[in-house]
Amino acid sequence: MRFLLELSRLGSMRAVADQLGVTTSTVSQQIAALAAEAGTALVEPVGRRVRLTPAGRRLAEHALTILAAVDAARLDLDPDAQPIGTLRTAGFATAIRRSLLPAVAGLATTHPAVHVQIAEHEPFEALALLARDAVDLALTYDYTLAPATPDRAAEVTPLWSASWGLAVPSESAAAAKAVAVFAAHRDADWIVNSRNTADEDVVRTLASMAGFAPRVVHRADSLDLLEDLIVAGLGVGLLPLDQPTTPGVRVLPLSDPDVLMRAYAVTRTGRAAWPPLALLIDLLAGGVHR
Repeated sequence: MRFLLELSRLGSMRAVADQLGVTTSTVSQQIAALAAEAGTALVEPVGRRVRLTPAGRRLAEHALTILAAVDAARLDLDPDAQPIGTLRTAGFATAIRRSLLPAVAGLATTHPAVHVQIAEHEPFEALALLARDAVDLALTYDYTLAPATPDRAAEVTPLWSASWGLAVPSESAAAAKAVAVFAAHRDADWIVNSRNTADEDVVRTLASMAGFAPRVVHRADSLDLLEDLIVAGLGVGLLPLDQPTTPGVRVLPLSDPDVLMRAYAVTRTGRAAWPPLALLIDLLAGGVHR
């Protein structure tokens, strides 16, 4: 069932093999075994690849519910109902600082038997780790102008949102609306994220509304580095409005449309009831909201 579900999500046996850390032959054998049990073909050849048959697609939809029910049953049968164990988390730096670290500090006092492992990753990296069960919780984000499509094999808990603006050299003039702000900087070099595309999608959307294509020159994940690039006169880029900036950087508000970053806690379907994970999600969701 797990192999079939991943095949429906990823589209190729090679991708499933890479995701689950097995050989393509193993994937093929497992799908064939499941087809024999189901008594019907689940895949069909398309050139040198395969695709799910209608029966395969229907069974993959059932697989999501079945696997979630199995996970829920394991949790229900767990004799240890207290939040005890090690939580593996992956998330973007802002959410780690803003939400996860305060929650971990609280757990150290209230539930010392719960341990949290933290890895910094961009959303697509964290979700890939979650998909192959390498982490228990992914902290992700999107923007109102670049919404993410939830994976049907995941449960998503909204955490908080924050307004973002255009970070420019401090002497730049302000403008009231987002399109006007962008139009005023049409000739600037632009700085976007290097490991994710969400902020670049926002930049390109607003630039398009202002009638130009942004000249993306630099890419940086670190917001501190982005500020340094702006101070050096190397471009402009997006930054949160509610965070202090280094001297020489000014963040211009964007409105009509607004730019909101939205943070989420994401788990595999059926896993959120595990006591340590449920406790952490409650702490995260009860944190600062904007």
